Amino acid sequence: MSDEIEAAGAMTTAALVATALPPAAGGDDSENAHVHACSNCGTPLTGAFCSSCGQRAHIHRSLLHLAEEVLHGVSHFDAKGWRTLPLLVARPGLLTRRYIDGQRTRYVSPLALFLFTVFLMFVVFSFTTGSIDDLPNPRSAAVATSRAALEDAAKQGDAKVTAARAALEKAKREDGDITDAADDLASAVAEQNIAKMANGAVVKGWRAGLREMEIDTGNVKLDASIRRATANPDLTLYKLKNTAYKFSFMLVPISLPFLWLMFFWRRGVSVYDHAVFTLYSLSFMSLLFVVAALLSVTRASDVVPVLLFFVPPVHMFMQLREAYGLKFFATLWRTFALVVVALTVFILFTMLIITLTMG
Repeated sequence: MSDEIEAAGAMTTAALVATALPPAAGGDDSENAHVHACSNCGTPLTGAFCSSCGQRAHIHRSLLHLAEEVLHGVSHFDAKGWRTLPLLVARPGLLTRRYIDGQRTRYVSPLALFLFTVFLMFVVFSFTTGSIDDLPNPRSAAVATSRAALEDAAKQGDAKVTAARAALEKAKREDGDITDAADDLASAVAEQNIAKMANGAVVKGWRAGLREMEIDTGNVKLDASIRRATANPDLTLYKLKNTAYKFSFMLVPISLPFLWLMFFWRRGVSVYDHAVFTLYSLSFMSLLFVVAALLSVTRASDVVPVLLFFVPPVHMFMQLREAYGLKFFATLWRTFALVVVALTVFILFTMLIITLTMG
């Protein structure tokens, strides 16, 4: 009896679904043909949209519609962008707080904005940063004035290295303590390398200056890696940029522990809040570097150092105060701490990139 009831129930359900579905168009499989199930997830269709995934029941297959989708996507992002970017620049704390509180439909998500701005930054860097071998005019007055001084510094560096090596050999022969002599030699070699690189940069070019450096760190593997890098500095710079772009996302997990330490005793503040804060902050910094790179190739290049020195702390203060609801002095000390954190994160990230590139 139960089997008959189940069978009757199944037939009734099938009849209801069949009644709700639009009739098939006589086997026509063209783009105007009606379908019984969603092409995306297979759910039976009961209207113009899938009740499960939201996809349209009618599937367009034309180049015109593809162009329409592209325009819709651009205009949709543009609408969100016009709401997001002004707040990111002028009121970053309000943008962060609104997104954390759930007001997300109107704004570009922090992760999407971070990925876009980082991509934009590296694209702009590729066009605005010249070759590492770009030089001032060797015949210019400034170069002519400093050339003699640089040559004298290079000669003095050679003399210091010769004297330091002689002192080290003497200490070895006398079986004395060679620690001080070895340190003096290392210091003399470092000064010699700096003098040679500066002299080579002015007279011959950065490539020549790097190649003339005497590499001796005491680690054979490290010395070999440095020599490979200095042999082709342009390739090394390209690899560094490429690696930095690929691993730029590592800035977020490196930053989160430091940011958490500044708020761990406050209730209602989670790691998610810090992640949103970090992503929006890094997005702004990326845009700032884009502006700085563009200004560096114009007559306003003198403004770049001032821009990079003053704007980040001010932006951090604004974002911290409104995002976390802090008072003035609570925001102030956290801003100083965040500046130190930013420098620490930059150093750690740079070490990671150099290790991955040179390894």
